[in-house]
Amino acid sequence: MKNYLLAVQLDESEKVSATLTVAAPAARVFAVLADPTTHSAIDGTGWVQEAVNQAPLTEVGQIFRMDMHHVDHPNGDYQVVNKIVVLDSPRAIGWLTGQEKSDGQLEFGGWIWRYDLAPLGPSETQITLTYDWSAVPQFIRERGIQFPPFGPEHLINSLHHLAELASYR
Repeated sequence: MKNYLLAVQLDESEKVSATLTVAAPAARVFAVLADPTTHSAIDGTGWVQEAVNQAPLTEVGQIFRMDMHHVDHPNGDYQVVNKIVVLDSPRAIGWLTGQEKSDGQLEFGGWIWRYDLAPLGPSETQITLTYDWSAVPQFIRERGIQFPPFGPEHLINSLHHLAELASYR
C-alpha cells in the first residue's frame, strides 16, 4: 500500500486540513466514508465509538448519529447528530456535527468535517480531510470549547486509518 503525507495546514480562517495520497480508487475511498459503520475505525481521536444509524450516506440533508466517548465531556459517553451538507460521489463528502436537545430539536455547532477526493489515476487518490470551525456561533465559543479540540496528528491518523480500510475493500 502506497500512502504518503502531502500536507498538514492550519490557517487563519479557522480550519485545519491534512492531505494524503493513497493506493486506492476514489470510488472505494468514498464507499468507506459513506458507510457510517466504518467511522469509528477511521477516527483519529478515538472518540467515535459506534454508528447508531448504519444506513449508507446517500444524500445532502441526511442525518446520522454516532455514539461517542470523551473523558472531558460532562457525561463521558454521549451521542452526536451529523447532517450531510456535501455529497458528491466519489469526490466529496462532509457533515455538520451537533446534538439533539432535550426538546428533540437538532442543534448544530457550526463545525464541518469534509473529505475531498481527487483521483490521480485508476488506483490512486489524493484525500484532503478538513475540519472547519469558522461558522461556530459565539454562544458556543463562550462555552469554553477550544477549536480545534484536537491536534493535527488526529487528522493524519484518520487519513492513515481511512487508507488502510480502503485498501482492504
